[in-house]
Amino acid sequence: MHHVSRITFHASRITLYVLLLAPIAIFLLHAFSVRWFYPQVVPTEWTVEPFLRQLGTPRTRMALVSSLQIGLLTSGLALLVGYPAARTLGLGDFPGKGLAFLLVFLPTVMPPVAIGIGLNILFLRLGLTGTVLGVTLVHLVPVLPYVVFTLASVFARYDPNFEHQARVLGASPAQIFFGVTLPLILPGMLVATLFAFLVSWSQYLLTLLIGGGQVITLPILLFSTVFGGNPTTISVLSLLFVAPPILFILLTARYLTSEAGGYEVTVRG
Repeated sequence: MHHVSRITFHASRITLYVLLLAPIAIFLLHAFSVRWFYPQVVPTEWTVEPFLRQLGTPRTRMALVSSLQIGLLTSGLALLVGYPAARTLGLGDFPGKGLAFLLVFLPTVMPPVAIGIGLNILFLRLGLTGTVLGVTLVHLVPVLPYVVFTLASVFARYDPNFEHQARVLGASPAQIFFGVTLPLILPGMLVATLFAFLVSWSQYLLTLLIGGGQVITLPILLFSTVFGGNPTTISVLSLLFVAPPILFILLTARYLTSEAGGYEVTVRG
């Protein structure tokens, strides 16, 4: 019976890997090949020319730079705004704490269309529509809940007595934050940054409503290209779209692993 369950588990895991990797494999086949026609199972000619040609297009480069710029700006602002709220919710015990969590959670369940149209009216009056700043600010709406919840869970297990000891020893607030608080919460900060970047990177509707066709990010360009029906262009843009998140996840996972290992060595020593 145990043997059957192990086989089922491995079969399920292999199936999951296939479902996750199959779209990327298809994108790779289309992006790095030419003259791939039915009934050929795999392309007979391989080349990087379609990928390099699409990457060299000014519109593609501009969309890629805009997505990276907005994603990084949104992540930084989300950490800056979400840190005080997360620290209060994680460490504090006050009346209405559950309601505060509910209010923070609301943007994740509200329709993006309602949020985008409402903010579009406000941003029109402020002159923020069609700007990178306006798109960055609207991305904070779906991003902030993830940042606050992630950091709040970190602070729920955080011991502020380390800060009190540093303060007694004469450390300044900046020294306490960079020398005590930040090293202890850094893994959680990295996870929160990862969530913030991924959510911002994948935004389409809010970017379209606030960007007004003037701020072209990679999702906007990808969706507009899909209607053109060119599989090579769609595949190249899809690979560009999934590459930074995958790279970000890999780099963050390796850093978190090294941090955990370093902490273990320090404790043992």
